[in-house]
Amino acid sequence: MKPILERLKNGEILVADGAIGTMLIKKGLKPGDCPDAISLTKPEILKEIAQQYFDAGAEIIQTNTFGASPMKLADYGLEDKTEQINAIAVSCVRKIVGDQAYVSGSCGPSGKILKPYGDAEPNEMYHGFERQMKALIEAGADIICVETMTDLAEAILAVKAAKAVSPQTPLMATMTFDETPKGFYTIMGVSIEDAAAGLQKAGADIIGSNCGNGIENMIKIAKKFKKFSDVPIVIQSNAGKPETIGSELIYPETPEFFAEKTPELIEAGVSIIGGCCGTTPEYIRAIRNVVD
Repeated sequence: MKPILERLKNGEILVADGAIGTMLIKKGLKPGDCPDAISLTKPEILKEIAQQYFDAGAEIIQTNTFGASPMKLADYGLEDKTEQINAIAVSCVRKIVGDQAYVSGSCGPSGKILKPYGDAEPNEMYHGFERQMKALIEAGADIICVETMTDLAEAILAVKAAKAVSPQTPLMATMTFDETPKGFYTIMGVSIEDAAAGLQKAGADIIGSNCGNGIENMIKIAKKFKKFSDVPIVIQSNAGKPETIGSELIYPETPEFFAEKTPELIEAGVSIIGGCCGTTPEYIRAIRNVVD
C-alpha cells in the first residue's frame, strides 16, 4: 500500500472501521470488564472483529487499545502488562489485514484529569502515553490514532509523545464535542477552532472528531474543521444518541441513514470516514458503497 498521507494528498477518500466497544459487547464483554485485557484472554475475538470490518471494506482498522495506556490500565491493576496488551492487539489486526489495510494504533484518554483541575501531573501522563506509543509502534502499527479526547492539553501530550517516539509515523487526532447554544465545545470547553489549531501545532497529520454525535451533527463539525484546518479531516460518527430500552442500549441511526448522509461528509471535504459507538460492519459497508 502507498503511504496513507500520500493517498490523502492525492484526494482519495478512505473508509475506516466502526466501533470496537459495540462489537466487544456483542461478543460477551461485561460491564466493568477491562476491554483492553481481551488481548490477554481472548485475542481470537480481536481477529474476528478485524476480519468483519476488513470484509466490510474498511481500509483503516483500529487496535483494541483505547484504554491501554499504563495510567488507564492501572485502574485494573494491569499497568505492568502495557507492552504485552498493545503488542498483541496490533498483531491480531495485522494477521487479518496483512498489507491490505492500515493498522491504526488507538490511544484514548488516560481517565485522569490534569492539574490544576485534577491531580494528574503532565509529565507522568506524557511518559505514560510515550510508553503506549512505543509499544504500538514497535509492534508495527501503521498509524497512531489519538481519539475521543475532550481536554486539548491531554490530547497534545499524547500527540507529542507519539511524535517523539516516531516522527515519521502518521498521526490522527480526534476530539469529542457537544452541541451547545454557542456552538460545539468539548466538555472541557474546547472549541473546534482551538482544537484544530492546537492539534496541528502539536504535530497531528490528520485531525477531526469521533464519538458523541450522530452523523448530522458530525457534518456540521466537519465543516468547521475544514474552515480552521489545512490537514486532512477524519470523522467517525456514533449511530445517533443512544437510548436505553430495558437493559439494552439502542442507537437510532441505521446503516441506510449513514449511506444517505455520507455524500454530505464528502462534500464537506472529509478525507477519512468511519463509525464510532453503535456502528458495526453493516454501517461501514454502507459507507464503503457510497465512497466507491
